[in-house]
Amino acid sequence: MSSEEHYLDAIDFEQEGELESALNSARLAVKADPKHCSAWWMVSNLEAQPKTSPDLASVSRALNACRKVVELDNSRVDAWVRGARLMVDHLGMHEQALAWWQECREMAPEESVPLVEQTTILAHMGLYTEARERMGALFEENLDIGNSQLGRIQQLHGTLEKAVTQDPDSHFKPWQANHPGWASIELRCNKPPVSENLIFMMTTVPMLMTEVFISRAVFGEGWKGFCFTSILILLTVVVGMMFTKKIYHRVNKPAFNLLRAIQVESTSGKLVISERVREAKLYGHLLGRYHPLSFQQRHEKIIESGKSLPRNWKITLPDFNSHLVEEDENEIVEDSELQSFEEE
Repeated sequence: MSSEEHYLDAIDFEQEGELESALNSARLAVKADPKHCSAWWMVSNLEAQPKTSPDLASVSRALNACRKVVELDNSRVDAWVRGARLMVDHLGMHEQALAWWQECREMAPEESVPLVEQTTILAHMGLYTEARERMGALFEENLDIGNSQLGRIQQLHGTLEKAVTQDPDSHFKPWQANHPGWASIELRCNKPPVSENLIFMMTTVPMLMTEVFISRAVFGEGWKGFCFTSILILLTVVVGMMFTKKIYHRVNKPAFNLLRAIQVESTSGKLVISERVREAKLYGHLLGRYHPLSFQQRHEKIIESGKSLPRNWKITLPDFNSHLVEEDENEIVEDSELQSFEEE
């Protein structure tokens, strides 16, 4: 059978819900024709389905299929997006994802998605200065921003502006063994994170119940009393949500710091978390609840390697101006061609 016949069989199997058979047919298609872009994309879809929790081997094969797709057709934005999602969410490869998005920028320098994604990754890693530079480039280069990106950009902007007002030394850097953030992690390492709903229930709900009970005596009955009571409850809920969010981030700061430390371990492939913290309840809760199976399996391999993070380690950042160099080279080629044409 030809590659196209295997691919058509894969489509039929997928439509019938026989996903394993569809995957086998898609694999046969790319084996028969390694340049069959659509078949590689189907392999990626079937290896790491969004509704399942694929293991490390499946995610690795899905990522390899994404790489094949962009090699064959680098204009496939969906493949660039999926590849980055697999790197960050399923494998914890933040450094590789930054380089991946920079490759996308070299292919499509007018796209805003790579810049937004790079900004997000840098902010999650605590590299706020570099994240602000990426955010600034988004506006300096006057890139078109899609409606779906506006909400994320606004949220990122708020996070980065807040970080500017804080002392840079207060930003947790897991690669610094003596950073004060480690002390707070050790103090809270045996306690799971406090949920935002629980804080709201403990702080705001009692006030709401009190307001309901006394509203009749304060505002009276009737339509007027109902309106005043509704406004008071609405204001209490809004203020309570703001207060809850503030307390939530303050109480769970050690948990957020430990999440960042886990990210540093996953992207570097080296250990930075002490055994005492790793054996405590907080670490197990964060790793099991907030990371998929493939991430946990890869992280287990990193732990088994037993290699510690070097003392002077720094995250590897790509050349964020590589797409500009590419444009300059293209302009030089065009100018030389124009000059040769004029001489003729």
